[in-house]
Amino acid sequence: MVILTKEQQKEAANTGLWLPQLERDACGVGFVCSIKGTTSSKIMSDARTMLERMAHRGACGCDNDSGDGAGVLTAIPDDLYRKSVKEQDGSDLPPLGQYATGILFLEEESYKQAKEAFQDLARACGLRVIAWRKLGTNRECIGEEAKKTEPLIRQVFVSAEYAESDPAKFERHVYLLRKQAVNSMTKQEVECYVCSLSTSTIVYKGQFNTHQLFKYYDDLTNPEYQTHLALVHSRFSTNTFPSWNRAQPNRILAHNGEINTLRGNINLMRAREGVMKSKHYRDDLQKLFPIVEEGLTDSGCLDNVMEFLVRAGGRSLPEAAMTMVPEAWEKDDDMSTEKKHFYRWAAMSMEPWDGPALLAFSDGRYIGAILDRNGLRPARYYLTDDDHLYLSSEVGVNDIPIESVVKKVIFEVFLKLKRVESEVPFSQKMKYR
Repeated sequence: MVILTKEQQKEAANTGLWLPQLERDACGVGFVCSIKGTTSSKIMSDARTMLERMAHRGACGCDNDSGDGAGVLTAIPDDLYRKSVKEQDGSDLPPLGQYATGILFLEEESYKQAKEAFQDLARACGLRVIAWRKLGTNRECIGEEAKKTEPLIRQVFVSAEYAESDPAKFERHVYLLRKQAVNSMTKQEVECYVCSLSTSTIVYKGQFNTHQLFKYYDDLTNPEYQTHLALVHSRFSTNTFPSWNRAQPNRILAHNGEINTLRGNINLMRAREGVMKSKHYRDDLQKLFPIVEEGLTDSGCLDNVMEFLVRAGGRSLPEAAMTMVPEAWEKDDDMSTEKKHFYRWAAMSMEPWDGPALLAFSDGRYIGAILDRNGLRPARYYLTDDDHLYLSSEVGVNDIPIESVVKKVIFEVFLKLKRVESEVPFSQKMKYR
């Protein structure tokens, strides 16, 4: 495996045997969370152990030190960011939930142009950029191949005057900005990849093997990094040229496996764009198209559509996941009638995205995982007596004393997380297999 620049990838697609439309990912995925929404640094520590023990599920480059990609999605560590932004920029962040933040991959040559363009797009979306933050990184820990395409990394914070009074409107405009930043800058040929832009989650990722991620980003080993969930991913690209952008988690999910119905799924999503309407986005709905962006792997396409269903479609994350990746429900005599009715309705609105696939996903409120109806990507979870849940595509990724295990399940599970420990309805829908 070698890491190519964007120009080299275009040349390979035009002159070589590589077909971008056949790109697939086969990876390791898992998450750690507190089902009561209690934040701690232990979540990050356990997530790091989980990721590093999935090194065999990733791939290594020709320099033996550049991975196909690794990353982590967590809740926003508000205290850490608030302190850092104050020190670097002198700005005060609004209360948590009233600002959105994300990490951007930029290029040194077009950094100023990308920054100005992003700020212009933010204003057009009714948002304002509060601050830009320079992250502490350690490029000495990554491979020589990864260094050749290492981006300029910045974190952005945006807010709006109506963020407190109309949070739903704020969320919509944040998503609109995220889509506009990708689509508009791609047309301008300005490099600006938005790893995530959210009021509740943040994604750290890159061209790493599993042991390099936490060494590269200083934030991830900061004791002040407190979170109630952490979703990790170790990437093994199949028929794919690795890149910093293609590392996972994506904006809302991490994926192990392949989507073998991909061409039909993408074509049908494009066809739907012609008949879509939204009472909230109205004429701005067109600015969210194409829903499935260009040049993505199967995982990236899947993420685009799930993100669209949640952000623009008004669906909860579990509903979006069950719509896209249904169980084999029609002849399941053990399934409830209510659940069968849901799948029958969902089948009329969207065709299945068939794998074999295991998806783990989170939007900060929910964290969960689901298998596709072929059931060929195993996964399991452990629930412990301190109300922590460990899910992964592997066995033995964390050292959990057997006496502390409350439940072990080979699964399909959704967890609803609460940040406030005093209100902890633990809603769980699971299918034992």
